[in-house]
Amino acid sequence: MIKRTVDIIATLFLWIYFTLGHLFFFLPAYLLAAFLAKDRERAFQHLNHLFFRGFFALAQILIPGFTLKIDPAVTRLHGSVIVCNHVSYFDPILLIALFKRQKTIVKSDFFSFPFLGWNLKLSGYLPATATGSYTELVYKGISSMAEYLSSGGNLFVFPEGTRRRDGKMGRFNKGAFSIARKCRAPVQVIEILNTDRLFSPGHALLNTCIANRVTVMHKGEIDLSRAQKKISTRELIRQTRRIFKKMPSTPETIPDNDAR
Repeated sequence: MIKRTVDIIATLFLWIYFTLGHLFFFLPAYLLAAFLAKDRERAFQHLNHLFFRGFFALAQILIPGFTLKIDPAVTRLHGSVIVCNHVSYFDPILLIALFKRQKTIVKSDFFSFPFLGWNLKLSGYLPATATGSYTELVYKGISSMAEYLSSGGNLFVFPEGTRRRDGKMGRFNKGAFSIARKCRAPVQVIEILNTDRLFSPGHALLNTCIANRVTVMHKGEIDLSRAQKKISTRELIRQTRRIFKKMPSTPETIPDNDAR
C-alpha cells in the first residue's frame, strides 16, 4: 500500500510538470519562438530539449533510487543518424533530453493531436507514414536532412519501430538506414537500459520504490563518409545488428556523471 501511494504521488507530480509545465512555462516560449525565432526548427528543438531535461531532473528528485548514467561518448554525438533499441515510452524523451539538436521519426497519428502536432511539425520531426497528408511533410524533411546533419544535428531512430518487451531485437525498418546512405552520415549505435523498469509497458504508474540506474551507452559507429565503397541498405542493417550483438552491455565501464 505504501509503495503504491508513493508511486501515485511521484507519477502525479511528473504529469503535472508534463501538462501544466508545458502550458504555463513553455507554451509562451514556444509561441515566441514560432513568431520571432530566425530558425524556428532549431529553437523548437532546443525548447524540447530543455523541457525534457527538466522532466528527468525532477524525476531524480522525486524518485531517490532513480539515477541516470550517460556515456560521455553519447553526449558528444553530432551530425549522425543515431540507432537505438526501444524498451519504454521514456526512450524518445530521454534522447531529446540528451541532444540539443534532434529530429526523430514519430507515429503519424501524433501529428493530428492539438499542440503536439504543431510542435512536431515546427521541430522538424518526421511522420512514420509517407502517404496521404503526410507525403509533403516527409518529402520536405528528407530533402533537407543532409543539410541538417552536416550542420551538426542528430536524427535518432528506433529501427524496430515499437517497444520490445522480450529483450530481443526485432526486424529493422530500413527508412533511417536509407537516409544515412543518402546523406553519407555516420550511423551511431547506442543502447538504453532500464527505462522499462522505471516505466513498465502496460502500467500507468512509475516504479518509484526500487533502485534503478538508467544507462545510455555508445556501442559502435559505421562511418559512411569514410567508406571506400558504397554500402547497401541491407549491409548497413546487417552491420548495425552485429554491433548490437557483439558487445555486451557493461554500464560499469562508463564513468559516473551528473546527468542532471
